[in-house]
Parts: sequence; structure tokens; C-alpha cells
Amino acid sequence: MSRELMIQNIEKAQKEIDTKKDIVKTGKMRQHYHFMAQTGWLNDPNGLIFYKGKYHFFFQYNPYYGFWDYMHWGHAVSDDLLHWEYLPLALAPSEAYDDHMRGGCFSGSSIVYEDKLFLMYTATTNAGKGFEQTQCIAYSDDGIHFEKYEGNPVITAPEGVPACQFRDPKVWKHEDTFYMVCGASRDNKAQALLYKTTDMVHWEYVNVLAESRGEWGYMWECPDFYPLGDQYVLMFSPMGAGERTVVYLTGDFDYSTGKFDYHTSGEIDWGFDYYAPQSFMAPDGRRLIVGWANAWDWMPFWKDWGPAYKEGWCGSFNLTREVRMSDNGTLQFVPVKELERIRTNGKNIKALTVAQTVTNLAAGDGISFELKFSINLDETDAKQFVMELRKGAGKKVICTFDFEHTQLTVDRNNSDGWSKGISRSVLAVHNKKVLDVHVFSDQSSLEIFTDCYQNNHSNNVFAGNDQNEINVYAYGGKVCLTDIESYGLEDCYQK
Repeated sequence: MSRELMIQNIEKAQKEIDTKKDIVKTGKMRQHYHFMAQTGWLNDPNGLIFYKGKYHFFFQYNPYYGFWDYMHWGHAVSDDLLHWEYLPLALAPSEAYDDHMRGGCFSGSSIVYEDKLFLMYTATTNAGKGFEQTQCIAYSDDGIHFEKYEGNPVITAPEGVPACQFRDPKVWKHEDTFYMVCGASRDNKAQALLYKTTDMVHWEYVNVLAESRGEWGYMWECPDFYPLGDQYVLMFSPMGAGERTVVYLTGDFDYSTGKFDYHTSGEIDWGFDYYAPQSFMAPDGRRLIVGWANAWDWMPFWKDWGPAYKEGWCGSFNLTREVRMSDNGTLQFVPVKELERIRTNGKNIKALTVAQTVTNLAAGDGISFELKFSINLDETDAKQFVMELRKGAGKKVICTFDFEHTQLTVDRNNSDGWSKGISRSVLAVHNKKVLDVHVFSDQSSLEIFTDCYQNNHSNNVFAGNDQNEINVYAYGGKVCLTDIESYGLEDCYQK
């Protein structure tokens, strides 16, 4: 009966999607090349995997309207990480452990075992004792239609961990054993808990993989753990760590003890709209990550959800990024090379000197575009370099490279009438000859990369089509730009 109920709930949700999708896709704020759901609310990426010749994106999903509620797992597949085919929902609330209007099938991951695709997810319910989160299993022979394991839940919160702060399992395989890291809170300090199994359903607690002593908040959401070269990477979205929304730690891991000894920390993105990234392996060996292009209302400088909910949807994913290790142990997060396939109308300028007079740059239609250049620091003596993006109708986003105070800021306070805040990061230019800059703009988002893709700002901006100018200028001297490339970017969605 429980399997029948999940099928019924998936069919009910699919009917809602089919009824609304043609109207929703005409929304003025819909993205052109970032991943979106067909209708409703989308948040965390889940279960990212390359399976049977396709990239699979699962995602936290409320198909009914553009607000968070009653979580399902949406599902789509792609050959190129750009053009997507939507499949039936993978999971819907149906059991006592996951069927609640403020709960459901929360975040998780996927892995292949015995030729089946297994999903591990957090089930959230409330039976009168507060919200309870447990870890559960579903599986599929074809990678499309899933069945929940009859023995769910397979893991409950350990002693000392509140049942409402135990979520987001990420699974991987090492040798003949499956491992899972899960976010938790104990004594109001964040932890990543490590479990292992040989059959995906009987799990054994191993150890606290890593924990906060207060410096990284009280709860780690969506932890992910993976090897990169001869090091391991732990990344998570901390609750209670101020402006930090996506942290990574790199170091050494010992499978015999289950302990992670990290020696480097950094930010994946300093923007307001990058959260809960999950990693997966591409068939060519690249380690790729995808994040949710938004953030929660308890975070600093929060904006409202913008106008997208009025169009019957809310939420997209950030660009897929490749994770690379630098020589000093820090990480780079580089937009995937597949994006080059949708470039159009390419233009190149070998060099351009920018002073206080405003210079206009052209890139695509000024809405959906890619802009890439280098700043020759040896030939630059200005105190600041300013880019005005999505400018028009009296509005703009101001990106300031402050060489004097070594700070990068992205100001969206006058960007669209909804969004607020100035995202900030340190701008490392000491002893450098060149600073690289790479910008991706879409209908309702800006992603700005600099300093070898280690200093990144992702911010949603709900700008209209009349905001399509790109201006640059300098304060206190001149700025020398070199190797300027600009492109339009094709629409990956039929409208």
C-alpha cells in the first residue's frame, strides 16, 4: 500500500506540473541557461550522478507553488549539463516517517549498488514530538522509478543529537565499503558524522568525521566529502557562522579511524545566493559541484524571494563548476567547459585602457552573456575599477575592485527593486601581475569569478530586459584590461 501511495502522490504532483508548466515557462524572470524546475519551488541539488550515459540531477522540490513546502525529489537528465529532459518525480512523501506538510523527503545523495541506483535521503516528519529527521533508502532498477526500502528508516539520530538536527546524507564508496557523512548538531556545535555499510541498508556508526568548536557554527547542512588528488575535501553550509554560506576544508583522512585532519579552509562563494553544493564525478574524472542559487531567511542580508514566485516558480541552480586543487592547497571552482558550447556572437579586444570616463562594453544582449578579461596590474595605477552590470531603467549592479583597500564588493541595493545587500571579499593582489575576471549573467542571476576562480560572488538579480548595459570606469588613475572576450549565451529552454 505504501508503494501505491507514493505512486499516487507522484501522479498528483505530475498533474499539477503538467497543468502549469506552459504558463510558468513564459515567466519574465525565468533563466536562459541555468537549471530550473518546470514549476514551483526548487532548492538543494540532490543525488547528482552520471548514470547509464546521462547526467542525473535530483532536486528538492515543491511542485505546487513558488514557496518552500512539503518536499519531493524532482528529477531531470542531460547529455551535456545544459539541456535537460524532465523525468517523473523520484520521491514523494508517503510514509509515517516522511509525510508531513512541513517535512517530506529532504536532501540526500545517490550511488550505484548491484546495478541499481540507490537514493539516500533525510525523511522529516512531526508526530507530536517536534520534527524528527531520519535517514532512509530508496532504489531503482531503471534510474527513473523508485521504491522506498521497507526497513526505513535505516539510521536515527544518535544520542546527544537532536532529532531535528540530523540530515543531508552524502554517500560514497571506498574499496568494498560504502561510507556516508551526515550533518548534525551536538551541544549547539556543528558536526559531520561518519557511517559505513557493505549493503546500503545496515549502517554502522564510525566516528565524528569533523566538528566545529564554535568557529564554524552550530549545524552543518549538506556536508560533502570527497578525495581530490592526495587530499580530501569537506564542504558544508554552516548555520550560525555569519556571512559564511559555503565553506570548504582540505586535509588528510584516515579510513581506519574515521577522522579528518584539515589544514586549509576557504569559501566556495562569497555571494548571497550560493548554498548547499553537492559534488559528483564526471565520466572524464572531473570533480564537479552544483549549488542552489539562493539562501535561507535566517542568513544575513537576506532579501525576499523576489518576483519569481508570482510567476509560479522560485529557484535555480548555479553554474556547474569543476573543483581543482591549487599548488598551495586552496581550491578553484571553475565553470565547466561545456558552457563554451552555447557561446554565440563572440567578440575580442586585445587591450583597453579604462579611466574615469565611462566606457561601454558589449556582451551578447547584455542580459544572457559571458564576459572574460584580465587586469594587467603592472600597468594599472587606479585605486578602483568599477563594473556596472545589468544597467538600465535607473537600476544597476555595481561590482567594485578596490585595489587600495584590497576588497571586492558586489552591490545590488539598486539592482531590481527587491534585492538588497553588498557581498564582500578580500581581493588578493599583493605581488600579482595579473588579475583574471570572468562574469556570467542570466535573466535573474550574476556569477562573478576572479583570482583564478578562488574569489567568487553569486547573487540573484531580478532585472528586466531594459537593464542590458555594461559600463566600466576607474577611480584615481587608469586600469589596463587585456584579452577581453565576450559572448552571448544561447537559451537552453524552449519558451
